[in-house]
Amino acid sequence: MTSKHTNALINETSPYLLQHANNPVDWYPWGEEALEKARTENKPILLSVGYSACHWCHVMAHESFEDEETAAIMNKHFINIKVDREERPDIDKIYQMAQHLLTQRTGGWPLTMFLTPDDQLPFFGGTYFPPEPRYGMPGFKDVLKRIAGFYVSERESIKKQNRSVKDALDRIGQTPAVETALQLDSTPMDQAVRQLEDSFDSRHGGFGPAPKFPHPSNLDFLLRMAADDPDNNGLATMIDTTFRKMALGGVYDQVGGGFYRYSVDDHWEIPHFEKMLYDNGPLLGLYTRAWQLIGHPLYQRIARETADWVMRDIQSPEGAYYSTLDADSEGVEGKFYIWDPEELKSLLDEKEFSTIKQYFNLHQPANFEGRWHLHVTQGLDYVAQQTGQSIDEVSRLLISARGKLLTARNQRIWPGRDEKILTSWNGLMITGMARAAIAFSNEDYFNSANRSLAFIRNTLWKQGHLLATYKDGKAHLNAYLDDYAFLVEGILDLLSCRWDSDWLAFAIELTDAMLAKFEDSDGGGFYFTSHDHEQLIQRNKPYMDDALPAGNAVAARVLLQLGHLLGKTDYLTAGERSLKSAWTLIGHFPVGHCTFLTALKDYLRPPRQIIIRGSGDELGQWQQTAQGESGVYDLIYAIPDAETRLPGILNQREPGAETRAYICTGIQCLTPLNRLDLLSKNLKND
Repeated sequence: MTSKHTNALINETSPYLLQHANNPVDWYPWGEEALEKARTENKPILLSVGYSACHWCHVMAHESFEDEETAAIMNKHFINIKVDREERPDIDKIYQMAQHLLTQRTGGWPLTMFLTPDDQLPFFGGTYFPPEPRYGMPGFKDVLKRIAGFYVSERESIKKQNRSVKDALDRIGQTPAVETALQLDSTPMDQAVRQLEDSFDSRHGGFGPAPKFPHPSNLDFLLRMAADDPDNNGLATMIDTTFRKMALGGVYDQVGGGFYRYSVDDHWEIPHFEKMLYDNGPLLGLYTRAWQLIGHPLYQRIARETADWVMRDIQSPEGAYYSTLDADSEGVEGKFYIWDPEELKSLLDEKEFSTIKQYFNLHQPANFEGRWHLHVTQGLDYVAQQTGQSIDEVSRLLISARGKLLTARNQRIWPGRDEKILTSWNGLMITGMARAAIAFSNEDYFNSANRSLAFIRNTLWKQGHLLATYKDGKAHLNAYLDDYAFLVEGILDLLSCRWDSDWLAFAIELTDAMLAKFEDSDGGGFYFTSHDHEQLIQRNKPYMDDALPAGNAVAARVLLQLGHLLGKTDYLTAGERSLKSAWTLIGHFPVGHCTFLTALKDYLRPPRQIIIRGSGDELGQWQQTAQGESGVYDLIYAIPDAETRLPGILNQREPGAETRAYICTGIQCLTPLNRLDLLSKNLKND
C-alpha cells in the first residue's frame, strides 16, 4: 500500500529513520543537503534524535510527527532533521550536552533541539514534548510557534547566547595538559569503592534509587577489585547482592534469557522492556566472571541463557549481531513478555503450574497493567517445601515450564527488531561471548563470536578504514573511537579462546589506525571522532562512562594489554598518556570513571600473561590446565608451534621439542616451563 507521504528518509538504512520516512514532516537525514537548505532559506533547524527501540520516541512520533497540523507548522518554519543516535553518537553526545547546558536538566530520548542554520549551534531544547500542555510541559505545537517567533524577533540575543554555549562546549572539550612526571597511584580506586558503598542499596542491590540501571562498568570494576581482595566482605556483599537480585528480578527475562534496559522500581521488578546489545554483551561477560569468582550456579545459568538468547534471537544469518529488540509490540510496551494465570495454566501441566505459581509468587496481585511480569520471589528450597517435591524435581519442572512458555511466547507478535549492525556494540558482544566460551568450554559461543568478527572484518573494514554501521547490504559512516577500541578488546578475548595469527594482525592494524586517526598526541587521550571526520560544533574526548564504557578507557586498556603481549613500548606509552590525560577528571569523580580505573589497575599491576607453545592435544591440555588454575583476569594464549612468524617479542616465545609455557607480568618473565606440573605449581603460587 502506497503511503500518502514520503520524505527524504526513505533512502536511509536505519530502521529508526525509516520509521519516520512516511511522516507528513519533511524530514531530512543529517547531511550537507539539509544543512545547506537551512542556510539558504535562513530557517532554524529542528533536530530530533532518537532510536528505534525508544518508547517515548514512538509516543512523540504518533502524537506529533504523524499529525498533519503539527507537521505543517514544522515544515513552514523549520528544516527538520532526524538522527539515529545509535548511528551518530557523535551528534547525540554534543547536543545532549548542549541540552543540559541550556536547560540544566538531564537529557534523554527523544532529544528535541533547535539550531541556528549558519553554525548549527542550539538556542533551545528539550526531550519529549506532548501534543497539548500536560505533565507540567508545554504542548509541542505551542513550542514550535513560540520558537519560530523567537527566532525572527530575537536574533541578537540568540547570537549572544550561542557564543556562550559555544564557549562552554569548548571548555568542556578541553583537557588539562599531561604532566609527563605525573605519578599514577591507586587513590582514585579506593575512593570509587567508597563512593559505590555510599550509594549501594543493601536491600535490593544496585546503586542509587529507581530508575535502576545495571551499570556494567561499575560492576566490572568491583569484580576486578574483588579478584585481588577476595576476603573483602564489603566488596563481596555489593557484588553478590546486585548480581543475585538482578538475575532473579524482572529486569532479567525469566522465560527467554537476556536483560532489559533498566528497572523502573527499586527492586528490579518491572523493567523498561527494550533489550539492547550493548547491555547484554557486558552483562554476559560479567555474569561469567562472577561465576568464575564466586561459583554460584545461578550466575552460570544466567550467563548461559543470555548467550543462548543472543545466538537465537539477535544474531543475523550473516554472522554479526543485531542492535536491539523494541520495548513495544502491537503498540503496547511489554505486551510480548507479560502473562495472565489462565494462559499459564492452559500451557502447563498441573505440576509445572503449581511450581511456577510458587516460584514467581502468582498468588500476589498482578504487577503490570493487570497481568504478570515474571520475577523470582522464592528460593528452590521454599518451592520444594510448598509443593512436596525435591529440589531436583523443582528444577526440572521449572526448566520444562519455561521451555513451554518460550515456545508459546514465540507465537505472539514480536516486538520490532533493529537489524542494523553496529561495529562497537558487536565488539562488546564478541568480548562477552568469548569470555563465556572460555569459562564454559563452549564451542558454540566461540563460533558465534568468531562469525561476528569475520563479518566485521570482511564487510566494515575497508582499506585500513573502519566503518560504523551496516544494514541491507550497505556499510557506511566513519567509525568512532568506540568502534576501534571495543573491537580490539573483543579480538584479544577471542585469541584467548583460540589463537589465530590473522586475528592478531587485524588487532594490530586496528590499533595502529586508532592511534593515527584519534589520538591527541599533544594532550594525550583520544578524540571520539577521527581526525578526518566531519567537523561538528564540538570535538570531545569523552572520559566518563555512560551506558557504554568510556572509549578512551577501553583504548588505554587494550594498548596496555597489547603493549605487554608484543613488547611494544609505543602502545604502552600511549596507554599511559591516556591515563594521565584523564587523571584530573578521574580525581574529581572517581566513580564516574570506573572503566578508567580498571585500566589504571592494569597499569599499576599488569595482569599475568601465560603464553603456551605446543602442538596437538597437548597444547589444548596445557591451555585447559592454565584456564582452570590461573586467576580470572590472567591472560592465556595457546599458540601452536606451527605459528613461526609472530610479531614483537612473541617471536621470542619460541616452540621447543616439547610444550612450554612463558609466564610474564608486565616486562618480567619467569624461566620457560616445560612440565605441566611446574605450570600448575607456578599458577597456584601467585
